[in-house]
Amino acid sequence: MDITIHSSFLPQNDPDAALAFYRDALGFELRNDVGYNGMRWLTVGPADQPGINVVLYPPQASPGITDDERRTIAEMMSKGTYGSILMATKDLDGSFERVQATGAEVVQEPTEQPYGVRDCAFRDPAGNMVRIQELR
Repeated sequence: MDITIHSSFLPQNDPDAALAFYRDALGFELRNDVGYNGMRWLTVGPADQPGINVVLYPPQASPGITDDERRTIAEMMSKGTYGSILMATKDLDGSFERVQATGAEVVQEPTEQPYGVRDCAFRDPAGNMVRIQELR
């Protein structure tokens, strides 16, 4: 089989703040910006990886969820326990400094983990955990 990851979805509750983080802090390019019924879906990704996309979506648009579930999702997003993404770079320290300089919320500075990786972590404006691992 020849299967690749094409798109991954992360919730966002402020498309302009989400775009600023993923474009300005992480250096991703905006690939698509779609509005519908007062909501926006943004597709971003690394410029040198056109086949890898992150879709930043409004969670209130998810079909089939109840109002109680929407409230729970909003609560989890505000606590940073709903969405996450793991990225990788050869220059962890440089990447950390660039993202930190944009004012992003730092969760963890570059750290050697007991499970064999060195990584750091930020929260995006919606509260999603963004971990960046060092490629070795």
